[in-house]
Amino acid sequence: MVSIGGIEIQTPLALGPMAGVTDMAFRTICREQGAGLTCTEMVSAKALCYQDKKSIPLLKMGENETPAAAQIFGSDPVCMEEGAAIAREVSGADIIDINMGCPVPKVANSGDGSGLMRDPARAVKVAQAVIRGAKGCPVTVKFRLGWDKGSINCVEFAKAMEEAGVSAVAVHGRTKVQMYSGAANWDWIREVKNAVKIPVIANGDVFKAADAPRILKYTGADMAMIGRGIFGNPWLFAQCKAALEGRPVPEMPPLAERCDTAVRQFELAAANKGEKIACLEARRHYAWYLKGVPHAAYYKEQIVKITTLEDVYQVTAGIKRDLC
Repeated sequence: MVSIGGIEIQTPLALGPMAGVTDMAFRTICREQGAGLTCTEMVSAKALCYQDKKSIPLLKMGENETPAAAQIFGSDPVCMEEGAAIAREVSGADIIDINMGCPVPKVANSGDGSGLMRDPARAVKVAQAVIRGAKGCPVTVKFRLGWDKGSINCVEFAKAMEEAGVSAVAVHGRTKVQMYSGAANWDWIREVKNAVKIPVIANGDVFKAADAPRILKYTGADMAMIGRGIFGNPWLFAQCKAALEGRPVPEMPPLAERCDTAVRQFELAAANKGEKIACLEARRHYAWYLKGVPHAAYYKEQIVKITTLEDVYQVTAGIKRDLC
C-alpha cells in the first residue's frame, strides 16, 4: 500500500492521464482490472477559470472512483490556484495533479506542460499556487527528465517540487524532445527516488506484466504508472497486479470478451458525453482493441466509419461471427 498525502492506494499501479484516452468510461474499465489510482485527462486551468463548458465535464468522476486524481495544466500561478479550487470542487478528486510533462508543442512551447521544466522558479510558484487552491487536498506533479538530453534536470526539479510542498512526483523517463520515441531511461527515475523523501511514481515503457515489478525494483519507486501500454488493453493492469503479487499472470480474454468490454466502454462514454462524441472517439479505441488480431483489416475499415452505437453493435456482431 502507498500513501500519498494521507490518501491510501491499495495497488501500486497508476493509470497515466492521457488526453483523448483516459475519459471516465475507460478509467472505469481500468479500475475493474486493478488500477490502484486513476487520473482525469489533463484540463486547462485557464479554461476552468473561464468556465469553459467543454472542460468541466472532463473532471467528472465515475461511480466510486476513488482514490483518483484530477489533472490540470498551465503556467500562470494565479490561474492555476483558481483552477485547482474549481477542479477539486467539480471532481471531488482525492488528489490534484499538475501536468509539467506534456511534450505536445502547442502546450510545451507556450510554457505549459514540460515547458515549465525550462523555468523551475515559475514551476515552484505554480506548485505553491495549486497547493493553496487545493486547500488541503494532496497535490502531485508529473514531469519528464528535462527538455532535452543536454538539459536533464529532473533530480533538481523533483527536489524543488518536494520543497514546494507537493505530496508525490511522477517521472516519465523521457525528455520533452524525445516525445514517445526511444527507450525510457529508468536510471534517472532511480536518481529522483534517491533524492527525495516523498513517493515517486515511475512512468515509461510498462507494456507487459513483467515490466511492472521490473521498473519498481530497478528504480525503487513506490508506484508504476502505465500509459500507452493499455491502449486497447486494460487487462494489462490485472496482469501487472498478478506479476507484482507473484501469482500466475492471466492470459488475455478471448476476442469475443474483449469486444464486449470495448462495447461497454463505448456505452459508458455515450451515457456520459453523448452518443455522437463517444462514437467518434470509439473509432480509435476499437482499432486499438483489435491490434494484433489476424484478418481484422476489414473491420478496422468499418470502425473508422462508426457514428452510432448501432454501428458499434453491427461491427461487433461481424467480428464475433467472422473472427472469433
